[in-house]
Amino acid sequence: MPENSVHESKRASLGVAGCLAVAAMGVVLGAAIWFMFYGWNLTDAEISTQGYIALSLGIVFSMVAGGGLMALLFWSNRRGYDR
Repeated sequence: MPENSVHESKRASLGVAGCLAVAAMGVVLGAAIWFMFYGWNLTDAEISTQGYIALSLGIVFSMVAGGGLMALLFWSNRRGYDR
């Protein structure tokens, strides 16, 4: 029987605690989505065209900033700067 290579993944199963954590996060996500729709429909507020543009730009900027920061994190890890 060949030995495991250094590059092979050694993943443990999720286990009961991991499954409970995933389920709890799913419940919290579902509650947040429900609360978002509930709050949105509770008011009679309308969003103007400028509001939609600002909302879209905010979402795009947040995604670009988050993606850039994650790229820097992976780059720094691969270069060995955070060891």
